[in-house]
Amino acid sequence: MSGMFDLTGKVAVVTGGNGGIGLGMARGLARAGARVVIAARDAAKSAHAVEELRAIGSDAFAVSTDVGDEVSVAALFAEIARRCGRLDILVNNAAIFLGKAPQDTLLAEWQAVMATNSTGTFLCSRAAHPHLCAAGGGKIINVASLVSVFGVAHAAAYSASKGAVLQLTRSLATAWAADRIQVNAILPGWIDTPLTHDARMTAGGLNDRVIARTPAGRWGEIDDFEGVAVFLSSAAADFITGAAIAVDGGYSVQV
Repeated sequence: MSGMFDLTGKVAVVTGGNGGIGLGMARGLARAGARVVIAARDAAKSAHAVEELRAIGSDAFAVSTDVGDEVSVAALFAEIARRCGRLDILVNNAAIFLGKAPQDTLLAEWQAVMATNSTGTFLCSRAAHPHLCAAGGGKIINVASLVSVFGVAHAAAYSASKGAVLQLTRSLATAWAADRIQVNAILPGWIDTPLTHDARMTAGGLNDRVIARTPAGRWGEIDDFEGVAVFLSSAAADFITGAAIAVDGGYSVQV
């Protein structure tokens, strides 16, 4: 790949990049020439993802990481510095979902969702900052959600955590613009991933409702995230920061 979308020589870390949306984004970055680091908890899944990215041509590797744990995050970025010597792109994608009414949500469940989705995004961004500065600037992409802005009755903890991710994106964009670091969010809509598969198959009428409301007339696929990952990681997005881009086939703009 050549031109402003070329990521050759860049190093990108994708948290939760061993499946779903994260893997879709990792594929796009790999195809654009980046060396991709997968940071996730499931080592077996990560090994399969690394194999796939290497087949694309990326000198990829994985680091077992719990993004909600400060020590684990520090070890991740130390390993990236040791093996790569630089960092240019951080994709904060790791997340867990809890589908539960707020009145039934236990404090421990709430805290677990917040630890991965919100605190994990903060810890990884904070740890990446000096490395991005050392590279002369860089890109952070935070995977928020349409529920960052829409209320969801059965997923209060998840919605709150993703709302926090969106606001953190704006704050970091403001704080680090002078460091030549652009921080943006994507807001996935209804995407066919392992996270949504069970609901799609079992929740009565969900599949039909999603398709009816989505102008594109389909669920999203993880391949739909390759392009936006490359764009927001590239020189083409050097003057875009604090933005939130919906990747939802028009779901959020149809009444």
